[in-house]
Amino acid sequence: MIRRFVALLGVVLLFAAPAASAQVVRTSTGQVSGASAEGVSSWKGIPFASPPVGDLRWAPPQPAKAWTDVKAAMAVGPACPQPERGDGGGVGAPALQSEDCLTLNIYAPAGAKNLPVMVWIHGGAFRLGWSGAALYDGAEFAKQGVVLVTVNYRLGLLGFFAHPAVTAAAKSGEPLGNYGLMDQVAALKWVQENIAAFGGDPKNVTAFGESAGGSSLIYLLANSNARGLFAKAIVESGGGLQRPVDLKVNEARGVASAANIGLDATTTVAELRARPAQDWIKAQGALEGGLGFGPFIDGRFVTEAPMQAFMDGRAHDVPLMIGANSNEASVLATLGVPKAALAMAVGPRMSEFRKLYGEATSEEEFSRQAMGDVVFVAPSRWVAGKMAPGAPSFLYYFDYVAAARRSAVRGAGHGTEIPYVFKTWMQTPVLARLMTQGDKAMSEAMSACWASFAKAGKPSCGLAPAWPAYDPKTDLQMEFSLNPQVAKPARAAAFDLIIEQALTSGR
Repeated sequence: MIRRFVALLGVVLLFAAPAASAQVVRTSTGQVSGASAEGVSSWKGIPFASPPVGDLRWAPPQPAKAWTDVKAAMAVGPACPQPERGDGGGVGAPALQSEDCLTLNIYAPAGAKNLPVMVWIHGGAFRLGWSGAALYDGAEFAKQGVVLVTVNYRLGLLGFFAHPAVTAAAKSGEPLGNYGLMDQVAALKWVQENIAAFGGDPKNVTAFGESAGGSSLIYLLANSNARGLFAKAIVESGGGLQRPVDLKVNEARGVASAANIGLDATTTVAELRARPAQDWIKAQGALEGGLGFGPFIDGRFVTEAPMQAFMDGRAHDVPLMIGANSNEASVLATLGVPKAALAMAVGPRMSEFRKLYGEATSEEEFSRQAMGDVVFVAPSRWVAGKMAPGAPSFLYYFDYVAAARRSAVRGAGHGTEIPYVFKTWMQTPVLARLMTQGDKAMSEAMSACWASFAKAGKPSCGLAPAWPAYDPKTDLQMEFSLNPQVAKPARAAAFDLIIEQALTSGR
């Protein structure tokens, strides 16, 4: 009898414990149950679209199928297929990958109601990354009164792909090629339809992202398909002068990549879709050294270079925060961007350009600074200026390096602002061990900047002086450094030359 009682009690506790912390919410496709801890409720791995497999591979995302039972939403979903990179503890992909990856994660204060929403689009050169990475945990944003959403989207050749067979199979007028960007739009539409049930305000959504995620925002700001899906935007190291190739160029790339796995130019769309996802990971590894991914002009979903919309004043008129880091060249070297790219960007004005960095600057240091400026820093300033006449834009420059790293690195590397913004430095063992009180104070200030911007469209960071809206005439930016300040960019003349050359040369 006692044994039966103990067994029965165990069963009761097994079911009672999760129920005490579960938060059941009804979405447009069914109910999901999450969990609460330390005043934060979370729901993870919620499908926002149908699995893009079979006939849905290389097709626009379709609505998720409805379910009848309460779906457990307590674990993040798998990463979209990509090259292996680490164990998933940081920005790399976890061991678990699947084409059934179109899911999102939600973090909200317990009992949230009509709160501002932030939707995070991860980076990774459009071929890596995962919404479930520990660095993107949204609990700390939730504690500041924000509903935080992180989303997956298709990557690499499974997310940005063109091939004559795929184009021929597409329905008349159907979007094609930029499937990863379509996934982001689908996720933002899901948020509009469902986030109120999780305590968020669909009228106050801030879309933000870093690197490829920031670049995605540049495209979404210029894309009519995203109009009305977010009220504010934050672009972290996303550039702004992207010059995408057209459909024909990308079709040729698609044919070349298919040839890498033994498929010739006469292959059918069915044969392309029949190959396992890992084959396409292998195929993309041989394509331009892993580069060449991301949005392109397909003529239906993406119809122009986004810079054209910014120049013509047609980009979505929403409050914008935009900026870049002081050592962006760190990622360019990793991606294998050749030093010759600098000469191509500046053209015949190299001698004039070089002088703007100072005669005493070594060639190595000049190359490092200039490459980051050409790709990330100067374009961010240009976009801020183009957006300034409408809703306010706010320009930043991140130059803060943790105390333990200052003697080892030359400035803030690409993506190093993320653990400060999310306050997830404690998720990384090395950072958690080395962060000083000063480092933590910087994280508190930056996260407050981002959260306050999401709430009211203006960053309020607790820093002095206050962060002003960007005006090309005064040319002031917030510099997150050892001694935060509002100042003019130190290399403004170089930035002007970069932009002038980019606009006149068509690069």
